[in-house]
Amino acid sequence: MVNAGSKSMWDDIFSMRTLSKKTQYTLRALYGLTRRYGQGPTLIASLAKEESIPHDFLENILLNLKHEGLVESKKGKGGGYSLAVDPEKLTLGTVIRLVEGPLAPLPCASETAYRKCEECVDASVCGTRLVMREVRDAIASILDRTTLAQVCRRVDEARASRADGDDASLMYYI
Repeated sequence: MVNAGSKSMWDDIFSMRTLSKKTQYTLRALYGLTRRYGQGPTLIASLAKEESIPHDFLENILLNLKHEGLVESKKGKGGGYSLAVDPEKLTLGTVIRLVEGPLAPLPCASETAYRKCEECVDASVCGTRLVMREVRDAIASILDRTTLAQVCRRVDEARASRADGDDASLMYYI
């Protein structure tokens, strides 16, 4: 029996792969730049306000993205940040790996950063590792085929459905 005050196994599972605020803000910044792709640079202040990202945090995010070659900047009048890559080709998997590291919920399930668990006797027959590899593969499959542009289109469709009074997108079927 688990004590009410103690952490349960489910707490560990659900906290295994929670996206950090930095990753969430990075994705929101990239969605904002995706919506403006091909329209020239966007001011940090505008992007921060529209995407509800703290200005200072956004500055650091954009500098990191620039260093990684995902965004470019222009100084002076008409300056700001813009995507340096086609949002039809930039996947969520790429962005999340860039900010968070490997997608695997456990180091022993990682494709790129494999590390045997300290308490593991034999990783090749570990049941947890076998299942977590499947979890990693499922996550990677979705994130590596989903582009920034696709996400923005899905958001636009959801907004249009909501504006039309269609709440079907909010229905969950069991």
